[in-house]
Amino acid sequence: MADVGADDLGVDGLAHRRIERDGVGIATWSGGSGDTVVLLHGYPQTSHMWRHLVPALLEDHHVVLADLRGYGASDAPEPGPGDASYAKREMAADVALVLDTLGVDSAHLVGHDRGGRVVHRFCLDFPELVRTAAVLDIVPSLHMFEHVDRAMAEAYFHWFFLARGGGLPETLLRADPDTWIRSRFAGRHRDGFVFEESAVQAYADAFRRPGVVEATCADYRAAAGIDLEHDRADREAGRTVQSPLLVGWGTSGYVGRSFAVPEVWSGFAADVHPAPIEADHYVAEENPAATLAALDDFWTVTR
Repeated sequence: MADVGADDLGVDGLAHRRIERDGVGIATWSGGSGDTVVLLHGYPQTSHMWRHLVPALLEDHHVVLADLRGYGASDAPEPGPGDASYAKREMAADVALVLDTLGVDSAHLVGHDRGGRVVHRFCLDFPELVRTAAVLDIVPSLHMFEHVDRAMAEAYFHWFFLARGGGLPETLLRADPDTWIRSRFAGRHRDGFVFEESAVQAYADAFRRPGVVEATCADYRAAAGIDLEHDRADREAGRTVQSPLLVGWGTSGYVGRSFAVPEVWSGFAADVHPAPIEADHYVAEENPAATLAALDDFWTVTR
């Protein structure tokens, strides 16, 4: 099957390769020169979500995109015991190997949604590889799970649905994957914004690949299980993100409405740089110009 992801960006100058870690192939694309910027996507997306930012970034950066394991064009290994194979620690280790294979000593990490959670874990497990980090429209998983209320359960119902065991979510999603994918983009965006049909179709095509439904459910079960164990261990040990951290959020989205985002992150990181963005959840697609401006400003002040 043809790769689904960054090869659909229509951007010249990106080379595609697969990098294997313990038998799991991670689809990556890279190009350009200068400081390395790594872009990690969210659910239920692929590296295609960065299509509007990549051309500008390629002008003066070495850009690396990677589909997370279980997503896009990357392999979707069967979940192991306790879904440990989909822990953010494993996904962060995938990214570390990608950087090592590409000969990159340090990078600016940027992650949206699930990718932001991988960036958070990467900063804790591989701090020596991080120049700066940016997380878009999230607060830490541990904080989210420890502050569940009705509003959070309604806005993030998929966290609890996808994390159910026994095969129920997998069975329901396999029955009508297109309806599920389209539901993810029918809301959670600012008024008047419409996703390109080609983008939604790219995400749907990737989601229908064998093993992806199972893998992405395992990702959410890991987030509600082993990831929290890792997060609590870090909190007990006093480990926080030490690199400069941009925290961006959509001003009209649930995260922006429900949390004092910089204050929350200040409990998990030493050097927080706030960046409100006029958008809802999908900031890089709803408002790519503002997202790129926030990143450029951040990299300038932390240079």
